[in-house]
Amino acid sequence: MVGGQEATPGDAKATARLRTYWTNGEGAGKIGWGSPGDFDRCVVQLGKYVSDPDGLCAEYHHEALGIWPATHAALDRAGHGDIKPKR
Repeated sequence: MVGGQEATPGDAKATARLRTYWTNGEGAGKIGWGSPGDFDRCVVQLGKYVSDPDGLCAEYHHEALGIWPATHAALDRAGHGDIKPKR
């Protein structure tokens, strides 16, 4: 990957594979999308592999749940944060 863009078709496949792993696969189970602390768990898990995981975790949160982390946090504070993964 170069400058946030895939440099080869193989890079695009690897990116898609990782996205699936973290949003719907075994990695999603480690994060527990939709449960309290999901974003923070994502940052810890992905922080092992990327230098700035916050933006990537926001993207993955949106893909897994259909809402952005800030919206989810606001719903949690209002008592309506019980969001289920889109799977």
